[in-house]
Amino acid sequence: MAELVFFSGTMDCGKSTLALQMDYNHCARGRGGVLFACHDRAGEAVISSRLGLRTPAAEVAPGTDFWDEVVRRRTRGDRVDYLICDEAQFYTAEQIEQLARVVDEMDIDVFAFGINTDFQTRLFPGSQRLIELADQVQVLQVQALCWCGNRATHNARTLDGVMTVEGEQVAVGDVAMVEPAAVGNMAGASRWLWPMWPLSNRLCPPWVPPWNMRRCAGDTSCAD
Repeated sequence: MAELVFFSGTMDCGKSTLALQMDYNHCARGRGGVLFACHDRAGEAVISSRLGLRTPAAEVAPGTDFWDEVVRRRTRGDRVDYLICDEAQFYTAEQIEQLARVVDEMDIDVFAFGINTDFQTRLFPGSQRLIELADQVQVLQVQALCWCGNRATHNARTLDGVMTVEGEQVAVGDVAMVEPAAVGNMAGASRWLWPMWPLSNRLCPPWVPPWNMRRCAGDTSCAD
């Protein structure tokens, strides 16, 4: 039985690398698949990894219909057993529903890869719908590290080395602008205070909030 599987994780945890590895593994067993990319750091119509891997892919636009894409390929005789969908957080909720329909009605496996939240800790629409519909949600086992050395749990946007919570949700190309961050660096005294206190003030030094924050393990400079 086909499944919709969402592989999630922060920046730098190897999502695109795993996507390309899975495509290789399935191809080696004689299965036919289609790779989809969206806003990849290397440009359009490509899935790239920070390790240097790079493979052509179909670019997903706001008007892309995954059901039509699969039907068109199968009609012309292509074998389609699975889809690799990278940067799935950028897909629309409707497109995620199309992927779920492809799984249920065409018996095609869909492997989606993406981050859950943006630099303001809000779910991307595509990620939210994937969490709601996926048969499996798997957190990648390769742990990206925060600048404090702890396991990263969120994504932070930085400008000139300073964390910011302002700007458009999507910023592609400059990977130095988005960094993985640990929850101890993103969260202060309690999560319900986030809307009242700018996230830029919830970092380890030089950005320390004026009240007690959870210490980053191994970082004695954090507020106590």
